[in-house]
Amino acid sequence: MAITIDVVSDFVCPWCWIGKRHLDTFAGEADIERRWHPYLLHPDMPEGGVDRAAFVRQKFGSDARAKELGAGVTAAAKGVGLDIDYSRVERVPDTRDAHRLVRWAGGQARADTVAEGLFRAYFSEGRDIGDAAVLADIGASAGMDRAILEGLLAGDADRDIIDAQADRARSMGVSGVPTHIFANKVAVVGAQPIEALRQAAVLAAA
Repeated sequence: MAITIDVVSDFVCPWCWIGKRHLDTFAGEADIERRWHPYLLHPDMPEGGVDRAAFVRQKFGSDARAKELGAGVTAAAKGVGLDIDYSRVERVPDTRDAHRLVRWAGGQARADTVAEGLFRAYFSEGRDIGDAAVLADIGASAGMDRAILEGLLAGDADRDIIDAQADRARSMGVSGVPTHIFANKVAVVGAQPIEALRQAAVLAAA
């Protein structure tokens, strides 16, 4: 029987991509069912996003500090085979539409593929995952109908659901992502190594 793992994450969170890679590895040795849930690291982000250089300067106090922290994340990503290139990332987007896309992909059993596409587009390719055309590209690459996606992204379908679910995650005490919840029983917070995932699975089964 598959272990249900609820994944609470955001697509501008590099540790969420690293955590996904650990979970991908775990999926190679256990039968799991992933369910994706939205989290908004920047809930007040304007719809069009903001310039990343200015954003990180304000957040971390200086370009030097931002580069120092970024180098640590890049090294951790490289350790699990992921390429993060912050030099290509120009904007920090509002990720609500990205979460809408994953929600729709989940109905077609394509959520994992679309999530991977979102992380890769943002962190490796520097694409704006707040842009509807980019999101339609990612969905189409995963086998979704581009024309339908373009129509959905142009409207407000499921926006209220994404906001409600993100608010619910915070009200439940989720304050850091990724958070992986095994069988509604055991939570693993952060991009924990595979040993922690194995232990959580054992605890949840018990």
